[in-house]
Formats: sequence, structure tokens, C-alpha cells
Amino acid sequence: MTDDLSELVDAAGSGDADASGRIFTLLYDELRRCAHRQLGGANRTLSTTALVHETWLKLSGGNGLRLESRQHFMALAARAMRQLLVDHARRVSAEKRGGEALFVTLDERHDDGVDEAVEVLELDSALKLLEDIDARACRVVQLHFFAGMTFAEIGALEGLNERTIKRDWEAARRLLGAEMSGGGN
Repeated sequence: MTDDLSELVDAAGSGDADASGRIFTLLYDELRRCAHRQLGGANRTLSTTALVHETWLKLSGGNGLRLESRQHFMALAARAMRQLLVDHARRVSAEKRGGEALFVTLDERHDDGVDEAVEVLELDSALKLLEDIDARACRVVQLHFFAGMTFAEIGALEGLNERTIKRDWEAARRLLGAEMSGGGN
């Protein structure tokens, strides 16, 4: 699949729209799983399908996408999805503060997505802190948690052994947990 994907990516980079569509079709199910994982399966203000399509537009709209492997593509897709989720969370948060229109409801059970937006923004802030402290551990989190890659796949992509990746994962989990529970302040 890597050879087919590389050939398709090269063709798409040369302006072959059919190749772009075939890449999307080839990886669609994997992108949906990644998007569903990032949304936590419970986001009510952004759908899995919308996130997958926005991710594809973000990735394919640049100056030619150069890939090394399927894992490399999924790492790029996970980062793009995270960026899209953060942008979406910022919009939801701004709207809640009156950014676009006055929102009035008589139904207290109405879920406007603000709690989800706050969680996404808190996670993004904690990941930025982690990236400043240990960029590799941050990549491990993105690849494992967001892209769903195994520790062995991450090790191969990073050129490290699986035990090192697991150590990075555990250290990152501790730091993120402390930061998001308020212990990092």
C-alpha cells in the first residue's frame, strides 16, 4: 500500500485530481476512525464526517503533500485534525461569549458544546506545554492517542525502540494529567 500511496501522492502533487480522490478513498475509513477518536465519540457540535472532510481539504490544499508512508500521512492527518478541533473550539467559545449572536434558550438541557470546547482548549494548552518540555513525547501522544498508531509503529516512524516510546507515553500522560487537573498551575 505504501508504494501505491506514494505514487498516488506524487500524481496528486502534479495536479492529478483523480489521484487525490483515490488517496482520500483509500484512507477514508482510517481517517474516520482517527476523527472519531479525536472527537471522543461524543462531540455534538462537529461530526466525524465533517472533521474528515475538513482534514482532507487542509492536507490536500497545500503546496503538494510529500509522504514517506501511511504512518506519516496519519501523523499529518492527526495534527491537522487537532488544529481543526482547536479552531472549532475557539469559535464555539467565542460564540458563547457573544462573538456572533445572542443565544437564548428556555431549555436548560440544551448542549451548546461549550464544555467540549473548553476541554479541547485545555488539552491543546497542555499539549503545547508538553511540546515545549519534550517535543518527542508530544509527538508520541499525537501519534498514539490521536492517530491510533501502536507503540511499535511510532517507534519505527521515530527510529526508536518500543520501550523508549512507552516511556515517553507514560511520562507524557503524567504531565498532561497533572496539567489538566490543575496540578501544573
